[in-house]
Amino acid sequence: MRLDEPGGGPRLAVKDVIDVAGVPTTIGCAAVADQALPAATDAVCVSTARAAGARIVGKTNLHELCYGVTGINRWYGTPVNPLDATLVPGGSSSGSAAAIGAGEADVAYGTDTGGSVRIPAACCGITGLKTSWGRVSLEGVWPLSPTLDTVGPLARDVAGVVTGMRLLEPGFGLFGSVAVVGRIRLPGVDAQVEAAVDELLAAWGIDVVDVDLAGWAAADAAFEKIIGAEAYAVDRHWVEDSPDRVSEPITRRVLDGATVTDEQLAEARISRQHWQAELAAVFDRVQVLALPTMPAPTPTLGMPGPWPPMTQCTRTFNLAGVPALSLPASDRGTSLQLVGPQNGEELLCAAGADVERVVSSLR
Repeated sequence: MRLDEPGGGPRLAVKDVIDVAGVPTTIGCAAVADQALPAATDAVCVSTARAAGARIVGKTNLHELCYGVTGINRWYGTPVNPLDATLVPGGSSSGSAAAIGAGEADVAYGTDTGGSVRIPAACCGITGLKTSWGRVSLEGVWPLSPTLDTVGPLARDVAGVVTGMRLLEPGFGLFGSVAVVGRIRLPGVDAQVEAAVDELLAAWGIDVVDVDLAGWAAADAAFEKIIGAEAYAVDRHWVEDSPDRVSEPITRRVLDGATVTDEQLAEARISRQHWQAELAAVFDRVQVLALPTMPAPTPTLGMPGPWPPMTQCTRTFNLAGVPALSLPASDRGTSLQLVGPQNGEELLCAAGADVERVVSSLR
């Protein structure tokens, strides 16, 4: 949906889960669109961007109800992956990543609940930042899982991401440098993907130490309970009131959340506290963590499953609430994920700029 405001500031595309005054917000879902009225006001992140000079050029498509990572959308079509039209664009911020990759915007805003900025950035060969939970206002942003949801910028490179952050926080800038990186290795990750990350880290020339995160599995399980319960509470009425206007895979995911008991949810919240403490202790020893954004190359549209879980490397960091940056690691379609401490976006972007220079030197 094109808007094309006049002016000389950066062109900003906005995921259609974020309110833009005068435009309906559909969340990529027919049931929502059937009842959607034009938003009365901008979301806070949009009004801040306008005040900083951004030109809103359009709203972008997404995975239905933000509840998926392929970007495939039954109702409004699937955004074309600008790297390769045969590949999924990634989700849920699929249209935002595609708009950047196609040169239709300088910055795009997406939301990230389990990887929904980082995964489409990886699929489309661009850069995306998941911000710290609570750093960017969610007022005017339709929820999926309120204790996991974040808003963040996508752009062609780190400089564009910094521009996107400055639209949100006018004083944002790079800060700090990285000397020690903690390398995370997860079971089931494609060997060539791991090798590309290792090659890049070696060329970077910083100290790399392996980090074993004992709480990873428990954090992963807790994430599933929390997103399931919260998404059910938020979206059950769309499924129950308009069952023929929500696609079957999304209906199934939403209703699965009904099985999460109060006791399981309470246990998951305790696990989150333990996970946050574990990561905080790790960041006393290393400045950032490094791992792939996705465990395998981008899937092909129509490729039969089961696919490797595309959020395997991303979702636990939503549970922790810490920031994470995804950027291309090579010309082979591999993406590096850098993870920092709470409110460490300035350091992550500084590290990302260093990584870009290394990637350029390897070409």
